[in-house]
Amino acid sequence: MTVLTRPAPAERADSARHGVAFWLIAAVFLVSLAFSTVPAPLYPLYQRQDGFSSFTVTIVFAVYAIGVVISLLLAGHVSDWAGRRRVLLPALGLEIVAALLFLFWPALPGLIVARFLTGLGVGLITATATAYLLELHTAHRPAAGRARFEIVSAAANLGGLGTGTLVAGFLAQFAPAPLRTPYIVFLILLTLAVAAVAAAPETVRAPAVRPPYRPQRVRVDLVASMTAFTAFAVFGLFTSLAPGFVAGSLHHPSRLLAGAVSFVVFAAGAVAQTAARQRLGTGLVALAAGVVTVAAATQLTSLGLFLAGGALAGGGAGIMFKAAVRVVTSTAAAHQRGETLAGLFLVAYLGLVGPVLGLGVATRYVPATTAMLWFTGFLLALLGTITLLDRLVRR
Repeated sequence: MTVLTRPAPAERADSARHGVAFWLIAAVFLVSLAFSTVPAPLYPLYQRQDGFSSFTVTIVFAVYAIGVVISLLLAGHVSDWAGRRRVLLPALGLEIVAALLFLFWPALPGLIVARFLTGLGVGLITATATAYLLELHTAHRPAAGRARFEIVSAAANLGGLGTGTLVAGFLAQFAPAPLRTPYIVFLILLTLAVAAVAAAPETVRAPAVRPPYRPQRVRVDLVASMTAFTAFAVFGLFTSLAPGFVAGSLHHPSRLLAGAVSFVVFAAGAVAQTAARQRLGTGLVALAAGVVTVAAATQLTSLGLFLAGGALAGGGAGIMFKAAVRVVTSTAAAHQRGETLAGLFLVAYLGLVGPVLGLGVATRYVPATTAMLWFTGFLLALLGTITLLDRLVRR
C-alpha cells in the first residue's frame, strides 16, 4: 500500500514564496527589457531635434549592443556563484541611471552614454533572469516540466522588447513631452522592479570558497549559436532602422506606428514561442519568408506588406531563439546555467549589432532599398548554413 504524505507547512510556504517570486522576476525581466527598446520609436524625433542621420542612429544602437556584449563577456556568468539577486540589483541600478540621463541629457552624447549603460544593465539581466526564472519554477513546481518556464521567459524577453516600443510610441504620440514622458514612466517601473527583486528569495548558494574571477567562456552549441545570432539580427533591424524607414521611405511619421511596427515583430516572436512542439525548421522557413517579404515591401514602399513580413520574420525568429535556449537549458549543468546562457546571449547580441551596423554603413553609399536587399541575402545565407549544419548534426 502506498502512503501519501503531504508537504509540511513550512515546505508549502516556501514553495508558495517561490511561486510568487517567479511572477515577480518575470515582471522585472519584462520591464527591464521593455526599457531597452523605449528609444526605438523616438529615434526620428531625436534626428529632427539634433539633425543626425540614419547612420548615427545605427551607431547609437550599436553602442547599446556593445554594452550588452561587454557586460555578458565580463559578468554574465557571475550570478552562478554571487547569486541572482546580487547581479540583478546593480543591473537595474544601471538602467535607472540611464533613464535619468535620457531625462536630463537629451543631446547626442547623453543618448550614447545612456544607451551604453542600458546595454550594460541588459547584459547582466538577460542570462541572470532567465536562469533565475528556471530555478524559481523548479523550486515551486519540482515535479512539473519546463513548459511554464519556457512560455513565461519567452513572453518576458521578446514580449518586453515589443512592449517597450509600443508604450514609448503611444506616450510619444499622445502624452506631452514625448522625449521625457516615456522615461519618467519607466523610471517609476524600474524603481518598483528593484523592490520586487529585493523581496524575492535567492536560489543560488554561495560556494564556501569564491572562485577566482575570469571573463565569460563561450561554450555554446554551434547550431544554437548561429540560430540565436540570426534571430537577433532580425530583431536588431526592427529596433534600429525600421522606425526611421517607416517614417521616411514609407511616409508614415506617426510615433505610435513606429512603436507598433517593432511591437508586431516582437509580439509575433513571443506568440510563436508559446505554440507547442514548434521545430527549428518551422522557424527557418518562416524567417526566410518574412525577410523576403520585408525586402519586397521596401521595393514596393508598401506598409501593409512591410508589417506582414515583419510579423512573419518575428515569428520565425522567436521559434528559432526558443530552440536555441532549449538546447542550452537542457544540457547545461545547474552550477553553469548562468554562464552557458550568458554565452548564448553573447553570441545573440553580436548578431544584434554586427549585421545592423553593416546595414547602416551600407545606407551611406547605396539607397536603403538596395542595402535591404543585401541584408536579406546575408540572412538567407545564414539560414541555409544553419539548415545544413542542423542536418549534419542529426545524422
